[in-house]
Amino acid sequence: MLQTLIQLLSAGNATQRAMFPALPAYSRGLPGLTDTACAANQGCSACVQACPAEAIQVSPGPAGGQVSIDLGRCIACNGCPAVCPAGTIVEDRSTRVAVRRREELILTNKAVTQRPAQLPHTSPFRRSIHLREVSTGDSASDLEIAASNNPVFDASRFGIHFVASPRFADALIVTGPVARAMHEPLRRCYEAMADPRLVIAAGASAISGGLHRGSYAEAKGVNAILPTAIYVPGHPPHPWYVLHGILLAMEHPLAIEAAPARLR
Repeated sequence: MLQTLIQLLSAGNATQRAMFPALPAYSRGLPGLTDTACAANQGCSACVQACPAEAIQVSPGPAGGQVSIDLGRCIACNGCPAVCPAGTIVEDRSTRVAVRRREELILTNKAVTQRPAQLPHTSPFRRSIHLREVSTGDSASDLEIAASNNPVFDASRFGIHFVASPRFADALIVTGPVARAMHEPLRRCYEAMADPRLVIAAGASAISGGLHRGSYAEAKGVNAILPTAIYVPGHPPHPWYVLHGILLAMEHPLAIEAAPARLR
């Protein structure tokens, strides 16, 4: 027993103490926009051609090209920052990326704007929340959600608990594109929950259908099936992204404090 105690004390604490640090060098971040003029007026469309998710649109404008990036479609391949000759698109290593409204995931360089004011503390889940994960076909996102509860990220320290049944859940956290075959099972999970209840879309597939969007499988993401309260971009979303989304649903102070504008 004494030897075990000594070993535990000498091992130290694996849990990250810094909240929502910038992504490490080996992790790919989401794209962000700077106020540097886009080269679309010179005929450049390199970012549009490089994007496999069709998440980027550019058009000429009086002060340089106007760029729009839909993070709800973005698969974080890092192709657009790599090919942007002007430096308009850069890699954003922030981990506070979850939002409450789908339109907040659309970045634009038309104007530098801050996020809307955060809502007051009205969530019934401020102290704890019970989650049921529903996977509709995105194993990578499933693994990242599982990682959010490992000793490094330790979701349980925030009162976040994963449960085995929707009957015990306050929220569904959904991954995958939600193809036609999963529409009815997902509705049944939601209907089995007691009020109040909410839905979190985790990953580009769950938000928009991802690369499966527009296919014969009718994969349009969660919002086409259920009312969605929180959107967590990324493909797959990093564990810090996932935790930010869950804490935002709880209206935890760590999540609702002012975040920098996505357009820098």
